[in-house]
Amino acid sequence: MEQFDLAGHLAALQSSGQAWREFLRVGALSVGVYHLKAGQEDRQSPHSEDEVYYIVAGRARFRSDDEVCAVKPGTVLYVGRHESHRFFDIAEDLTALVFFAPPEGSLNASSATPE
Repeated sequence: MEQFDLAGHLAALQSSGQAWREFLRVGALSVGVYHLKAGQEDRQSPHSEDEVYYIVAGRARFRSDDEVCAVKPGTVLYVGRHESHRFFDIAEDLTALVFFAPPEGSLNASSATPE
């Protein structure tokens, strides 16, 4: 078993100036935290792995291919591999846990992180 302190990972992420921090990588999945500030542009590109987002904090809109939805704390999103997707209209600082299966980057060395 491993236990993780999300507040600690968020603090490290914010002090790094980055938007993405992976904190778990095992054979079948990877998990990290993604943080975008209000008004910030989400520059991610499609990934070669399936993703699940769990919105911890913030409010924004999310587009995946031709679908758009509002997101808020408690929203869970599934995005299939290679789907074009991004957060936009970020009204409040957005924090999401991101789960990749298999681990992010493992299927394609050129796949982009959520950043």
